[in-house]
Formats: sequence, structure tokens, C-alpha cells
Amino acid sequence: MAGGSYKKQKDIVDTAVSAGSFNTLVAAVKAAGLVDTLKGDGPFTVFAPTDEAFAKLPAGTVENLLKPENKDQLAAILTYHVVSGKVKAKDVVKLNSATTVQGGDVNIMIKDGGVVLNGNSNVVKTDIGTSNGVIHVIDTVILPPATP
Repeated sequence: MAGGSYKKQKDIVDTAVSAGSFNTLVAAVKAAGLVDTLKGDGPFTVFAPTDEAFAKLPAGTVENLLKPENKDQLAAILTYHVVSGKVKAKDVVKLNSATTVQGGDVNIMIKDGGVVLNGNSNVVKTDIGTSNGVIHVIDTVILPPATP
């Protein structure tokens, strides 16, 4: 905004794009058709895996998920990283689990002073504010429970 010192806060998607460490996540959100959802009013809490988190998946997994025929599976994985509402770190630490937009629950525990999701994904940065929610950065992609 010309002449103003107030800078409008970016939404979840634009915040992830500008951070530069979520290129895989952003590509996946686009491939799954979730951009409009995550630019919506929300509020949303996103547990955002870094590019390094996606790199930990078995070779070829990300490339396979980005194929158009796997859009539904990709959307399920991504929405498993999203919780409705704005849940700040001080509130996350009080929870045992949270129900995701995908419908499955993610388990939350405190270990060595940090938050761990599903027993293997560490929250490495918290409370990145956006205009439509909050982002918590995680170091491992979390996968929804297998459906029978």
C-alpha cells in the first residue's frame, strides 16, 4: 500500500510461498486443488511440513502423489495437516489430539519440552501468524490413519 506503514498480513498460502521452505507443500496444495480453501476465511491451523520433511518420504512418493490420478489421496494427506480454528502453541500443548479437516485425529504429545505429532513429527517453529489462521512448522510429513 503506497504511503501507508501498515502491511496487510498474508494468508496461509502466500505466507508459505514467501517463506521459501515450503515449495513442495505449495506445489502439493496446488495439485490437490486446495489453494482456494487455504486462502479462504478460515481460521485454520496448519501443521506445515518443510521441503526437508517431504524429502524424508520414500523416493518417488511426492512425484506419485502429484499425479492428477492421485489428487484425492494427496488432498486427504494435506487436509490431515489442517485443523479448523486458530490453535496457538500455548493451546496445542494442552491437547492430546486434534481432529483434522480430513476427519482423522492427529495425536499430540509433549516430549523433551517440544510438541510431537503422531509420535514422530516434531513441531520446530510455532505461531506464524497469517490473515486466516496460524502455521506451525513440522519436520516430518504426517499421514492419516489408513482407512479399512
